[in-house]
Amino acid sequence: MIPVNVKKISFHPPSRSYAVMLKEIDGNRILPVIVGSFEAQAIALAIEYVETPRPLTHDLIGAVISGVDAQLKTIKISRLSEGVFYASMVIETDELGQCIIDARPSDALAVGLRLKVPILVHEEVMAEAGVPEGSIEEKPVKKTRMKMSVQEIEKKLEQAIEKEEYEKAAILRDKIKNMTA
Repeated sequence: MIPVNVKKISFHPPSRSYAVMLKEIDGNRILPVIVGSFEAQAIALAIEYVETPRPLTHDLIGAVISGVDAQLKTIKISRLSEGVFYASMVIETDELGQCIIDARPSDALAVGLRLKVPILVHEEVMAEAGVPEGSIEEKPVKKTRMKMSVQEIEKKLEQAIEKEEYEKAAILRDKIKNMTA
């Protein structure tokens, strides 16, 4: 198994989804995993360590694991079949030993990032779907004219978080980052 880190999340125009870029730690290959917008948002919130006023589903899963005196040991992306990635969460308890739970890669990544566990990719999956790091084309993002000030957008961000509109909050957070970069 190959240890990886989440390098970044990029919009994937052909599928109107997002690609989570998993980069091998001791190499130069990247495994792009396509996820939906809600899943990308959950992963982004975990990467940024954003605290939400109420627990999201992936926070709840982490709390359940901890609440039953279990430990999430690792996330494994172990198979690729007909363009679909398969993942598992390896959980360990004193009473039951090791349990392997089937999960969508997006959910497993969101939980694993929150609980700060290693993410591993099977060599066959990386060999089949991984690409060299330099081969992914980065298209420049068009800069648009600012219509609102950073302060106005920050206020909208606070309102979105209060209303638990996390997808909107993530978009506003990214807009603030782009404006202040």
